[in-house]
Amino acid sequence: MKSFVLTGLMVGFFLSAPAQTPTTRSARNANVANQTVLQEGSAETVGMSTERLQRMDAVINEYIANGRQAGVGVLVARNGRIVYHKAYGQDDVQAKTPLKRDAIFRIASQTKAIASIGLMLLFEEGKFLLDDPISKYIPAFKSPKVLDKFNEKDTTFTTVPAKREITIRQLLTHTSGISYPAIGTKEAVAIYAKYKIPSGIGTPGGTLEDAMNRLAALPLMHQPGDRWTYGLSVDVVGRLIEVLSGQSLDQFLRTRLFEPLGMNDTYFYLPAGKQNRLTRVYTEDSTRALRRLPAQGGISEDYPKQAGTYYSGGAGLSSTLYDYAIFLQMMLNGGEYGGKRLLSPTTVRLITTNQIGDLNQGLNKFGLGFAITSERSAARLPVSEGTFDWGGFFGTTYWADPKEGIVALLYTQKVPNSYGDLTDKFKVLVYQAIVK
Repeated sequence: MKSFVLTGLMVGFFLSAPAQTPTTRSARNANVANQTVLQEGSAETVGMSTERLQRMDAVINEYIANGRQAGVGVLVARNGRIVYHKAYGQDDVQAKTPLKRDAIFRIASQTKAIASIGLMLLFEEGKFLLDDPISKYIPAFKSPKVLDKFNEKDTTFTTVPAKREITIRQLLTHTSGISYPAIGTKEAVAIYAKYKIPSGIGTPGGTLEDAMNRLAALPLMHQPGDRWTYGLSVDVVGRLIEVLSGQSLDQFLRTRLFEPLGMNDTYFYLPAGKQNRLTRVYTEDSTRALRRLPAQGGISEDYPKQAGTYYSGGAGLSSTLYDYAIFLQMMLNGGEYGGKRLLSPTTVRLITTNQIGDLNQGLNKFGLGFAITSERSAARLPVSEGTFDWGGFFGTTYWADPKEGIVALLYTQKVPNSYGDLTDKFKVLVYQAIVK
């Protein structure tokens, strides 16, 4: 896999855009500069086709009619114009209530990008450097150990000293060696269960401080920096934000990100007045038939309605399509939204640059909180190289494409899901609607 360096977002848009006449290009660029706030508009004004966008209706409705999904929400924007924002199917199949555009979804791991950007706000204030050891700020992580031998029968293990300290950059890139409860390596799943390390979903009790200090005492799955391993690294980022800011993660994100951006429907725990907008969660039976998700493993679909004190930087938030689109548009704008600057364009460039060198995350690379579409991945689907993306456990996904000016989100609430091919079809349907 070739490594690559992503150009700055604005440079990438202006220098890498498809060939146009000078007049058209100037008009387009002026439009982009002025569209700092998302607003609904005609697809044709931003080089897309309304007729072609409507092709996704038949595809998504087929998934719903065949019982593959209960409800699906989509939002597509280009150059600041929301050109498609729809809710399909039902929020509650049994009650036959339709899914609405302003439904609140459990976004799970989409929390990671938000927490990562939160930390980068503090980076810009000179609070830390990316290659600082995290033990400089959270002493419990001093002198980490790496798993050596593991006894599956009684969940005992031996360790060896890590060759180096874990850095903040390694947390943001998932190269720290920290894995995940439930969905991580088999050794991590067993060890984290034994020591009651929370996943961040449906775990409202306790505090991030206590859980991350206990995690620090457990072995890493590999030497820091050696591999890409999905895990609780961004929960540690959440705790780092608390230490550096002197606020809870909830307070910090609300005052520094959600309120300035107008993300008014994004919460760790939903206020009573918004709980009726929380979507249902579905699963599959042995025949892949749709059914409501039962409470299992301590996780109920109503967990965002609980009053909680645990703020998971890796999985805790619930939000809407529109709120998350605002967050992504801010990134495409080079760190500014609605006249409020959160980040410098230079920091956005850093965040969306390959940070893992010759390591890989599937076909892709990884920046500071986002997967970065590689040349190989861009050859598989029409998404541009340099696009940044991620998704969530319950079937939510997003991407932002600096070259094409696209923000796109597809939200479902189903786990597990045998019909994940809808995500790739959605990408095709978005890009085939670009005509200029």
